[in-house]
Amino acid sequence: MNDDSLVAFKRLLAAYPCVRIVTYEEPGSYEMALSAAADLNLTPWVWTSTHGLRNALLADSPAVPESLNPGAALVWLRDNIAEGVMLIALDLSIHLDDPRTLRAALELIEFFRGEPGTASGDSRIVMIDHQDKVATALGEASVRFEIYPPDDDEIAVIIRSTLKRLSRHSQIQATMREADFRAYVQTLRGLSRRQVQALITECVAKERSFTAADYPKIVEAKRRLFQDSGVLEFVEAPANLDDIGGLKRLKAWLGERDLALSSAAQDVGLDAPRGVLLLGVQGAGKSLAARAIATAWKRPLMRLDPGALYDRYIGESEGRLRDALRQAEAMSPVVLWIDEIEKGFAGASSTSTDGGLSRRMFGSLLTWMQDHRKPVFLVATANDIEALPPELIRKGRFDEVFFVDLPGPDVRRTIFEIHLRRRKQDPRSIDLARVVAATEGFSGAEIEQVVVSALHRALASRIPGPTPDRITLTSDGLAGAIADTRPLSVTMAEKVQELRDWARERCVPAD
Repeated sequence: MNDDSLVAFKRLLAAYPCVRIVTYEEPGSYEMALSAAADLNLTPWVWTSTHGLRNALLADSPAVPESLNPGAALVWLRDNIAEGVMLIALDLSIHLDDPRTLRAALELIEFFRGEPGTASGDSRIVMIDHQDKVATALGEASVRFEIYPPDDDEIAVIIRSTLKRLSRHSQIQATMREADFRAYVQTLRGLSRRQVQALITECVAKERSFTAADYPKIVEAKRRLFQDSGVLEFVEAPANLDDIGGLKRLKAWLGERDLALSSAAQDVGLDAPRGVLLLGVQGAGKSLAARAIATAWKRPLMRLDPGALYDRYIGESEGRLRDALRQAEAMSPVVLWIDEIEKGFAGASSTSTDGGLSRRMFGSLLTWMQDHRKPVFLVATANDIEALPPELIRKGRFDEVFFVDLPGPDVRRTIFEIHLRRRKQDPRSIDLARVVAATEGFSGAEIEQVVVSALHRALASRIPGPTPDRITLTSDGLAGAIADTRPLSVTMAEKVQELRDWARERCVPAD
């Protein structure tokens, strides 16, 4: 932890008898607590469910008898301290479901509210837990200290110290330009200190090198970490705005806001853009647009899965949301994508059966959207307007609300050309006027599937092309695939039309 964190931590210890740290960086938090105890001239004691209560400065000291029981350990400490102490309790919160343990913790906290200058008044409790799960009474009697991911300067220090440590065993080739090194630092934003160390170690383990050429290893390793987290997912964003047919107004808007990311915009008091809400028909290109925004602005794309936030423990779901948003801020500048946002927070728009959890989660998201200052650009997509809480779409939440409608004739022609070229087909060999007219009411995704379906049929029938190894699509083949497709605008005609009618006067057309 850096010096600023230690100073802030000691300031809380001076004001509160119990400070809670919720983190997966237990070793670093433990060392910070020991350092604070030394600075405050407190004797550190540590409790764990596997070793009981013992003096933290004496590695071989025996544990207090019968102190594996957390309640017994807390009572013993209260009855036996003769000097100022700091109790560092690891994973104590999961034992506070026991009423006697909770009572012992509350009594010890109250005991530590004694007069300053006395053993009880100077003593403190530091709880280090992996879960934000405490009884309301203990939450009121304590304060939480946030462990933030390392900033750029600390990441640079961790990289250099890790390389130095690894070089003691075997020499590492570590040469690169300063610009390349800064790229590494920016890519490692949002990770914990241990994760940064682990990724650097993994990167150099095989070839004993750390150069600009090793950068893809770090990107891939980070992607795996976020896949395992279950809440934030690192998404590759190869699409660019030219890969999307239509959406001319959205593209123009993004082009203007791209300049707002520059230092020139900041010099005249323009804030960075905060986000857009993309409403529209399924398959119209909203998700593709989110990927393209990240590519166009050269920002990493993180996808937040609202469904992965919910947990059966009280308070844990809100904690996961806070952690995800904090992690996104630590990685800034970044594009944060919430796909089908209405599914994650649907319960916030009506009386739900989840005890108000959806509404609390939604409230936390709205507060963050209003207050965050880091350059995190939020892209939220939605298909079902009825499931969206009204607070989300009022002016001020997003910079703009766009409606992505079914593509018109010109846009459908462009979409056909894009997907034909992507699959090595020549659009000039297709009667585009014919297939465009036949796909009235089709979404972009449905047009893509028409091309894919026609290719499968051509491959199965082995229609030869100009070269023996190529399969060539024909206008008749595409027309056959179109005839066999029932678009959403037909199967759900009433719902699609209702959505289009609603958006006509309330949203900015994306095209």
